[in-house]
Amino acid sequence: MENKGSLKTALVLGASGLVGGHLVNKLLDDPDFSTVVIFVRREIKISHPKLIQKITDFDNLSLVSEFFKGDSLFCCIGTTFKQADSKQHYRKVDYEYPLLAGKICKENNVKHFLLISSIGADINSKAFYTRLKGETEQEILKLNFDQTSIFRPSFLDGKREKIRLRERTGIFLVNLCTPFLVGKFRKCRAIRAEAVAGAMLEMSKRQKEKIKIFESDEIQEIFNSIKED
Repeated sequence: MENKGSLKTALVLGASGLVGGHLVNKLLDDPDFSTVVIFVRREIKISHPKLIQKITDFDNLSLVSEFFKGDSLFCCIGTTFKQADSKQHYRKVDYEYPLLAGKICKENNVKHFLLISSIGADINSKAFYTRLKGETEQEILKLNFDQTSIFRPSFLDGKREKIRLRERTGIFLVNLCTPFLVGKFRKCRAIRAEAVAGAMLEMSKRQKEKIKIFESDEIQEIFNSIKED
């Protein structure tokens, strides 16, 4: 995809997810982006002149490598323990797919990689989920993009197609504790998926640092500043 003048091309993995859905809508409304390419297993019900949908076999991303050309890759892809039938499957979706997409984008000279990770991501964590997120962050950073943005949201709040009782219970409990989550614990507050999407879009345009990691409270602050403008 070639840029039209100064306008940009966005590439999105995970467009059908909670954050990805908000992000795609924001990108389509943003005048700075002329093209939005999303890689999906099946077509989603959105029609827009700027939108290109590429039906993708994520186990064979190289088959669509020619379409991984643009300015920024927004990686919102991820699964859940309920959806994944094993840790190996979980690792494939949350680690292997982002890394392979990153390698293709690096070869295609994409400049900016924006990754949704998780609060507590740490390669030394004893918990599988946060350790995996830490490993993904580490490998993406090794690709040495011109710019890398890593977003570590806490519990994601928002309307989902499928109700996940355990997740909703967790968010409910976190929201009950919100008044007590202050100082260094502010990043543990639940955060709206729209806020994460908004912060990702904003930082794709104004981040100056080569590498920047945004904790959940920082993500919320960025989104709040956008609403105030």
